Amino acid sequence: MATTPQAAATTRDRPLRRDAERNRRRILDAAAALFAEKGLGVGLDEIAHRAEVGVGTVYRRFPDKDDLIDALFERKIDEMVALGEAALAQEDPWEGLRSFLEGALAAQARDRGLGDLLLGRPDGPSCVPRGRDRIEPLIVRLVARAQRAGALRADVEPTDLALVQVMVGAVADGTRDVAPDAWRRTLGLVLDGLRPAREAPSPLDAPAVSREDLVRVLARRRPGR
Repeated sequence: MATTPQAAATTRDRPLRRDAERNRRRILDAAAALFAEKGLGVGLDEIAHRAEVGVGTVYRRFPDKDDLIDALFERKIDEMVALGEAALAQEDPWEGLRSFLEGALAAQARDRGLGDLLLGRPDGPSCVPRGRDRIEPLIVRLVARAQRAGALRADVEPTDLALVQVMVGAVADGTRDVAPDAWRRTLGLVLDGLRPAREAPSPLDAPAVSREDLVRVLARRRPGR
């Protein structure tokens, strides 16, 4: 039976489609590894080199680095949301709050890119504002629940926890190659400071930052963008 022109074209296209999908997977795998190691400042040229594809191939699949970040991090943001929901489901309000902070920081310690994304500029990849809109209400609920139980200082605000993550995350980055678990000690010290004191706690020397000011603070971090 003779092969029709349409069938011949389809046969010729199939290897190209397989090659394209294989290249896309290699690009995503290389980007995931490099972002985890170095943060979001990695350029597309370096990603192409790690993936062993041409730079033009990367730009054809992902014309903008934000497109590549969106493709990689949507699932990780889903995991952060699931972490917050699991924390809220815990019977002990303090343990829920503690486990969320520890889990979030452990994820950021493993993946610099995730920390850059969650605590970096609010503009850029579309997954950033969507992720924050999903995660922030969970943190608000975790704080309120722990305070109602008397397990968390009454003067702690949700924005304080974001800055705790910035601070402890900086420790994780700075000690990654020397003492990779040092951030856990720092977090333990911070957590003790969040608990109500047996006596009246020392007054805080400054008010909590507002949500608007927090956005400005995070925007200045510019994690390699």
